[in-house]
Amino acid sequence: MPFKQALEVVEAALNAEGFGVVTRIDVQKTMRQKLNIDFRPYVILGACNPPIAHRVLEHDPRMGLMLPCNVSVEAMDEDHILIRIADPDQMLGCGSNEDPVLGELASEARNRLTRVADRLRRGASPNDPEAKPWQRLNHLTD
Repeated sequence: MPFKQALEVVEAALNAEGFGVVTRIDVQKTMRQKLNIDFRPYVILGACNPPIAHRVLEHDPRMGLMLPCNVSVEAMDEDHILIRIADPDQMLGCGSNEDPVLGELASEARNRLTRVADRLRRGASPNDPEAKPWQRLNHLTD
């Protein structure tokens, strides 16, 4: 699948679980413009589920530094796309051990992102059987 199409598939899977893309960092373009370096296609999407983000920020405004959830889409070569999804338990985990509300919200976000990974994986083949599910996405197809 072409890189641009993979980005569209990832964004659609995020949307299906209530996430919108609020930031888009084109690493390839940035490397070219800032460092004059050729870099493979690589985009970092900032995915936000507004109801969860609102509850997190209402509960503890400091957690805004940990938002949004990052999803990277990387062309390993012309036939392989690797997608990584940040774990909200890890991102918000800095306070969730002492704060059960943050722990619950992080788990809710993680469950939704796991479903995103499951949607994507249904058309993907693992490139590393030891990788976590959201790290094994490869050969995304319709």
